[in-house]
Amino acid sequence: MLRAFALSLLVAASLKGCVAYEYEHEFWLRVDGSGTVNVTGRPALWGAFKGLGDPRDPAAHATREQARALFERSGLSVRRVTLTERQGQPYLFVSADFDDVNKLGGTPAFPDLTIGLRREGEHLVLEGDWVRPGATGDPGPEHHEGLMAVRFHLPSRVYAHKNAFEGVERGNITSWRQGVASALGGGKLEFGATLDSRSILGTTATLFAVTIGLGVSILAFFLWWAWRKGRREATAGRGV
Repeated sequence: MLRAFALSLLVAASLKGCVAYEYEHEFWLRVDGSGTVNVTGRPALWGAFKGLGDPRDPAAHATREQARALFERSGLSVRRVTLTERQGQPYLFVSADFDDVNKLGGTPAFPDLTIGLRREGEHLVLEGDWVRPGATGDPGPEHHEGLMAVRFHLPSRVYAHKNAFEGVERGNITSWRQGVASALGGGKLEFGATLDSRSILGTTATLFAVTIGLGVSILAFFLWWAWRKGRREATAGRGV
């Protein structure tokens, strides 16, 4: 009985971290403002939120070729574009690198996003919002179910956040979400976080280098001490 209870808790915990989104922006951000963004969503929602496809023909949804061209036209370096399926539904996925997160909002690839990263003393402040552009068509009621999200994998310690859904998750992940129906209705999703201007990776590398340097110094001291001791003993032996 206890074993079954423990197993059920494990399953529940795993399900909590496996939310499936119908439309999602996922950012891997560096402290210099560069990074990678993955955008995943039903092709119909790409049409509603990014204007891809033919609004006069609901069946003419966004294609891989259109998505690649959209991101390249916006100055991003496209890594991968795929069309996958989940429970019989198609999902368009694009992964691309960017040089400056501050230049993304309002570009052809991100008409639905406002985003900024600025330095304030020793901290970095991330803030922005996501909202559906007003000129796009509705994909139909069959696409109103589920959740959409904006998520960040942040590069350093997070000191504060603006109403992230589950706070700071494992690996410095912060996420904001809302229902697709609300998003299609014009609901704005605001996000923000305050983080350290020093990356976790950089801090760890510096600490590692200092530790190695200290270890080498200690080893060098003991080698020098042993050499000096041996020399004194040899000198004393010749004097006897």
